[in-house]
Amino acid sequence: MSDSSINCIVLAYSGGLDTSVILKWLQQTYNCEVVTFTADLGQGEELEPARRKAEQAGVKPEHIFIDDLREEFVKDYVFPMMRANATYEGVYLLGTSIARPLIAKRQIEIARQVGADAVSHGATGKGNDQVRFELGYYALAPDIKVIAPWREWDLTSRSRLIEFAEQNQIMVTKDKRGEAPFSTDANLLHTSSEGKVLEDPWDEVPEYVYSRTVNPEDAPNTPEYITVDFEHGNGVALNGDPCSPATLLAKLNELGRAHGIGRLDLVENRFVGMKSRGMYETPGGTIYHVAHRGIEQLTLDRGAAHLKDELAVRYAELVYNGFWFSPEREMLQAAVDHSQAKVSGTVRLKLYKGSVSVVGRKSPNSLYSEKVVTFEDDQGAYDQRDAAGFIKLNALRLRLLGRRDRD
Repeated sequence: MSDSSINCIVLAYSGGLDTSVILKWLQQTYNCEVVTFTADLGQGEELEPARRKAEQAGVKPEHIFIDDLREEFVKDYVFPMMRANATYEGVYLLGTSIARPLIAKRQIEIARQVGADAVSHGATGKGNDQVRFELGYYALAPDIKVIAPWREWDLTSRSRLIEFAEQNQIMVTKDKRGEAPFSTDANLLHTSSEGKVLEDPWDEVPEYVYSRTVNPEDAPNTPEYITVDFEHGNGVALNGDPCSPATLLAKLNELGRAHGIGRLDLVENRFVGMKSRGMYETPGGTIYHVAHRGIEQLTLDRGAAHLKDELAVRYAELVYNGFWFSPEREMLQAAVDHSQAKVSGTVRLKLYKGSVSVVGRKSPNSLYSEKVVTFEDDQGAYDQRDAAGFIKLNALRLRLLGRRDRD
C-alpha cells in the first residue's frame, strides 16, 4: 500500500479518535512526514489539545498548523452563500457543506508552503465530505495525491479502530469505548448529527442530541425583537451595533439558542446516491437567512427576485455536491452579487419559541410604494382601467384554447 513517491502528507486533523488513528496510520503506512492542519471554524472546542496530541504522535512543532479561520469562513463562504439564499432540498442551510472548500483550500496552501506532495482527510467512503474535500483539492492542485484512509485501510469497525489506537498508545476516552450514539460535526454556522440513534427516520430525535438550542417548549414565554442591518446583501449590524461577519453570526447564534430556533430533522439525498437522516441545528444562520430574505422583499425587483429563487436551487446543489471552486458556481455568484447592489436596509425580527418572523423592514432603496398600493385614493398614481387591457392580452391564448376545445 505504501507509496515511496510520497514524502510529506498534510492531514486535516481534529485531534479526535478518528484523525489521531489516521495520523499514526499514515506515518506507519507511508513512512513519511505528516503535517497536521486544524481549522478553527467556530466549532466551540478547545484546539490546543490537538497540538499536544500531534506533538505526542511525533509531528514536528513547525508541522502543526492551527488556524483561526472564523472571519474568513463567514465573510468569504457563508455570506456569499447566504446572498444566494441557498438551501439544499428547500430546507438545509448547508452548514457542513460550506466549510469543506475552505478547509481544502487551506490544506493546499499548507502543502505548497511545506513542500508536501499529498493531502489526507478523515471522511468515510459513504458520505459527501470525501467528494467535497477532494473536488476542492483537485480544483486547486490538479496533480496533488489524495489519501483517504477510510477507503484504504482494514480498520472497518469501531472495535478495530480502538484496538489500533491502544496498540499505538493513542488515548481513547471513556465515551469513545462504547458505541457512539451518533456522530457530530460543528462550526460557527451549524452542528450536524447523524448515525446510530438517528438512523431510523420514524423515531423522533432524542432531546439529548440537541446541543446548540434549547427545546422550543422551554424557550422564553416572551418574544424578543431584534434588528439586523444589511449593506449590499451582507449583514453589518445587530440592534444598531456594527459587527464583523463572524461576530454577527456568533451573536445571532446565542439569540437563536435561547429561543430554540434553527432545528431541522431531514432525510436528504446524498450526492453518492443514498438517502441519509440527519439533525441540523443552525440557530444564527436561520435568523440571518430569514432576515436577508426580508430585506430583499423591499429591494429586489420581481424579475430579479424570482430568477434568484431559480438560481438558488442550482447554487445549493453545487455547494452540497462540492463544486464550490467550479466555474458554474462562480458564474452564479457573479449574478447573485450583481443583484445585491441595492440590498441595503434594516429588518426587524420576532424570535419566539423556535420561530423567527420578519415583522418590519425598511430601506433607502425600497421599491415599495405605499402611494401606488394603497386602498385609499391614490390620486392617479395607478390607473385601474389599465388592468383591463393587461388581462385581455394575457387571456388571449386561454380564450383561443377555450373556443377550440369547446367545439
